[in-house]
Amino acid sequence: QVQLVESGGGLVQAGGSLRLSCAASGRTFSSYGMGWFRQAPGKDREFVAAINWNGDSTYYLDSVNGRFTISRDNAKNTVYLQMNSLKPEDTAVYYCAGTHQRGGATWYSRYNYWGQGTQVTVSS
Repeated sequence: QVQLVESGGGLVQAGGSLRLSCAASGRTFSSYGMGWFRQAPGKDREFVAAINWNGDSTYYLDSVNGRFTISRDNAKNTVYLQMNSLKPEDTAVYYCAGTHQRGGATWYSRYNYWGQGTQVTVSS
């Protein structure tokens, strides 16, 4: 079993930056693919970014590609999402997720573990 705890959300002006962190419990973190999803009010949960087990491969939603960077530190059992040039449309609750699929995944149904979410609000 893996428990995920996100942090780093908050309120930021458009054009600003935030870094989300997701701390994982358990000794098998390095064997999981990891991802970030987001959900805005009234909308479905949306894939944002994913990373494979050793950080060699990453995947992004088209609208965040070039602005967001996903990374991981297996020694610290932590995955990060660096978000730059934030836009009001990035406002959502952001969720960290883990999957047994070592290569990572873009479908939320492939993920086995979820954090509680952290709110990101971007003001215009």
